[in-house]
Amino acid sequence: MVTIASIAARLKRSFVESAGTIVFGMEDGTVSIFGLVFGVAATTSNSAAVLVAGASGAAAAAVSMMAGAYLEAETSRDEAVASAENHGADLTGDNSVALALVSKRLAAVGLTPQLSKALVDAVQRDHDAVTGLLAALRGTHSPQLDPREQALWMLFADFLSAAVPIVPFMLLPVAEARVISAIITIALLAALGVGRARIGKRNVVQTVAETVSIGIAAAFAGVAIGVLINRGFGA
Repeated sequence: MVTIASIAARLKRSFVESAGTIVFGMEDGTVSIFGLVFGVAATTSNSAAVLVAGASGAAAAAVSMMAGAYLEAETSRDEAVASAENHGADLTGDNSVALALVSKRLAAVGLTPQLSKALVDAVQRDHDAVTGLLAALRGTHSPQLDPREQALWMLFADFLSAAVPIVPFMLLPVAEARVISAIITIALLAALGVGRARIGKRNVVQTVAETVSIGIAAAFAGVAIGVLINRGFGA
């Protein structure tokens, strides 16, 4: 029986497993739409024009990123299945192939050559033990993520974060909205930098500075292109 508690637990597990996808989607949505709305806002005082450009760009970018996340997760899952099938086929043959795979997996999980050799020597005469050890080592790999879940998280994260630079233009005149949009977007980018640093176990200050710098560069690029086009083709 499906309960609210079971749904909440599954949602929490999916969220934790998809943290990298969510942070990446939020960073992409924030940076790309930040540059877009500032490029448009630099050339017009019409809030509706900024909103149309921002909302349409956010929707298109979110759907595109959703499709990319789905295809990436699907490809990774298919590669894992194919690899498992190939290893299974190899294990039906010479035991030396299975032992070589065991040595490779042990090295991958950080065992020293001496410990790896000792463990291989202990199981080399028992094919069932070798295949069992391989199965256990295969289980240490990261679980394959559901492509549909990854796609939905990417859609949600990308579109939600893309709304942050846009919302001020719904509530304020363009001149004031530019200032508020810049402030809250930079704050969001700083928070995303902290998230990236924790996920990647990187230096927090360096990662925050890097993330914020990318967003500011996108805004300047959008403004520069908007102004150049407006001067070149404007009435």
